[in-house]
Amino acid sequence: MYRPHPFSWVPAAGQRHASTESRPPGRFPTGMAVTVLCGEHLRADNSELAWLWSTCPLCNEKAHLLAGIPLVIRR
Repeated sequence: MYRPHPFSWVPAAGQRHASTESRPPGRFPTGMAVTVLCGEHLRADNSELAWLWSTCPLCNEKAHLLAGIPLVIRR
């Protein structure tokens, strides 16, 4: 399975989080327990609207570090 970065995005607990855990083909299934980069242990939510949730700031910061891409903060 192609994975351009060492993490995957997963909606959970009202935000989009990132995880380095091995992801099943496609997406993390709804209800699957996942440890995310912000340190939380959450259950994935693949509802239709979940992908529109805002991104967890700490997961976003850590994902950018793992990807080697500077995080640009716009104000």
